[in-house]
Amino acid sequence: MSFDTQNINKQRQNLDSYEQIWVFGYGSLIHKVDFEYIQRCDACIYDFARRFWQGSHDHRGTVDAPGRVLTLVPSTGERLFGAAFQVNKEVFAHLDHREKNGYLRHEIDIFVSQTDAQTDSAEKKVKGLVYVGEPDNVAYLGEASIEHIAKQIYSSVGPSGANKDYVYALADALRIHNEPDEHVFAVEAALLALEE
Repeated sequence: MSFDTQNINKQRQNLDSYEQIWVFGYGSLIHKVDFEYIQRCDACIYDFARRFWQGSHDHRGTVDAPGRVLTLVPSTGERLFGAAFQVNKEVFAHLDHREKNGYLRHEIDIFVSQTDAQTDSAEKKVKGLVYVGEPDNVAYLGEASIEHIAKQIYSSVGPSGANKDYVYALADALRIHNEPDEHVFAVEAALLALEE
């Protein structure tokens, strides 16, 4: 598989078959949105954890010196906070380009936070899509120690800026939402130690 997954993603789901189209964001989409959407809600998915195991050759690093960005890994029993966006199918031309560096679109159950006092449940389940960098994609860097991940992130810069700023912004956004993430916070702490 090449770095560019845009053509593969166009063939993965029939977007016309969705009554509503939802997208789940678990990284920078929690705090930085660069596309039009119908509505945004806090949301979560289950049985996954986020990890800085995906290489970034086009946003937070280069082909010669890739940064590290998030992907999802299976984690039984885990609840993963993020943001859900209801969108029109036209948005996927942009999203598929944004996430082209090895990510594939997958269908997933998203649990959207409800603010309606009339509902019995605090969450509503919707069928949605999420971008995942799987271990067999060529941009995948894989598991490493927190220290190794932090050192690579600390020295990586790409067209979208310094890789470490991606981590700091996400960690701040998770704190604002009162949603701790052990992996993200550990990488952030290791980066801050390198700053000293």
